[in-house]
Amino acid sequence: MQIEPIILATYIISLSILFLFASHGYSMVYYYFKTFGKRIEDLSEEELTLTEYPEVTIQLPLYNEKYVICRLIDAIIRIDYPKDKLEIQVLDDSTDETVEIAKEHIQQYIDQGYDIKHIHRTHRKGYKAGALKEGLDTAKGEFVAIFDADFIPRKKFLKRTLPYFTKDKKLGLVQTRWEHLNRDYSLITKTEAIALDGHFVIEQAVRNRAGFFINFNGTGGIWRKECIFDAGNWEADTLTEDLDLSYRAQMKGWRFKYLVNFTSPAELPADINSLKSQQFRWTKGAIETAKKIYPRVLRSNLPFKMKVQSFIHLCSNLAYPFILVAGILNLPILLIKESGQYDDVYKFMSIFIFAFISSFIFYLYSQKDVYPDWQKRIIYFPVFLAGSMGLSVNNSIAVFEGLINKKSEFVRTPKFKIMDNKDSWADKKYLTKKISIATIVEALLSIYCFVGVVMSVVYAQIAALPFQLMFCLGFGMMGFLSIRQVIMHNKIVTGKLKLS
Repeated sequence: MQIEPIILATYIISLSILFLFASHGYSMVYYYFKTFGKRIEDLSEEELTLTEYPEVTIQLPLYNEKYVICRLIDAIIRIDYPKDKLEIQVLDDSTDETVEIAKEHIQQYIDQGYDIKHIHRTHRKGYKAGALKEGLDTAKGEFVAIFDADFIPRKKFLKRTLPYFTKDKKLGLVQTRWEHLNRDYSLITKTEAIALDGHFVIEQAVRNRAGFFINFNGTGGIWRKECIFDAGNWEADTLTEDLDLSYRAQMKGWRFKYLVNFTSPAELPADINSLKSQQFRWTKGAIETAKKIYPRVLRSNLPFKMKVQSFIHLCSNLAYPFILVAGILNLPILLIKESGQYDDVYKFMSIFIFAFISSFIFYLYSQKDVYPDWQKRIIYFPVFLAGSMGLSVNNSIAVFEGLINKKSEFVRTPKFKIMDNKDSWADKKYLTKKISIATIVEALLSIYCFVGVVMSVVYAQIAALPFQLMFCLGFGMMGFLSIRQVIMHNKIVTGKLKLS
């Protein structure tokens, strides 16, 4: 039995599935232009002026956030809204000095008459969803805004979001676009920003304008409390409680509003291992939510195109194992091509280049839409693509754990108040201190793919070289940078290395 046909078939199947998910970019760009006129639609200045001030509760869920909690509380206090109509809940599940830092910091505002409650749980039951749900039990507000610890909400947040609720009694959520405080800190944050802009600038905005389901992003949004209760409240059986509640609410008939032109600034993870833990949680949680929610979508009376879009929305992370398979098979595919026996098959595979084009167009418009200097930003697209390939080990594990119902802790992304080049994460708490098996696999795959780069040059397979190179760089970034970070951090902790 020849193994070449099996390798080729596996490779083509993997690329076909990736092509299916990547082609979603064409769909989004199509709807982007179809709904282009709606992008500047908004309430009038008169309609955006509040005549009445409903009671609002702002929830701040946190877990061990000593570096950023004071910054967040100060920003919440600066929000322009009547003091007597505002309740602030610090939902603190911390197990370190964050508890005392938060408690001491809010006392000054309590003395000034602000309604701030420090709610400290001595357990993490339900993790973030559990904390939000417990806070909701006593929340006074008709509306509930939520901010994670790495955010700095704008002063006008409430006055810019609340007017939409007065115009639509079935509006359950207003979500704002994330802005990146430390976008230019490093190559990692620049590429992270491109990845997130694809979701926040194009996907969320276009889905909302086209009438498809969108999701609450866990922070930077405000809910009508009645909507949360009507949809079944927060549930902790997935790692993406925000995505889960969003679908349950919209399937109950609640509408969402996405504001692409009003932002909530936030800090991007500045170190590679924090990025990987964030991606792992988002990926696994999305798979868990897809398993829970998508069967309900299929059984619903939603239009067929809504069901298709919901599948892409909920299940796109299934692409990661196939990215990994493609990366591993690139080298044998290169060697098989040298035999010259399957020339027609290789000619057919050239159509998969359209998947790359789709992704590029999608992220290109995510930059052009909101950034005047988009040319300086989109040049990082190849690095972003390589990083996505490099994440395939980390995220494939997340996919499989989600598929087999393996439960895991809600590992929050640590925040270090990293704003510019003067700041460093290397000496901070909360960083991982161990090199994982997945990291070692990433490093080994980087070396393996480097062999593919060399072989592409030796055999003059120029078409194969860019993808071999991106897989090599992607796995290298994830593997070797993760190892370097752990070693550096451990040396600083033990006093063997000092930051200048």
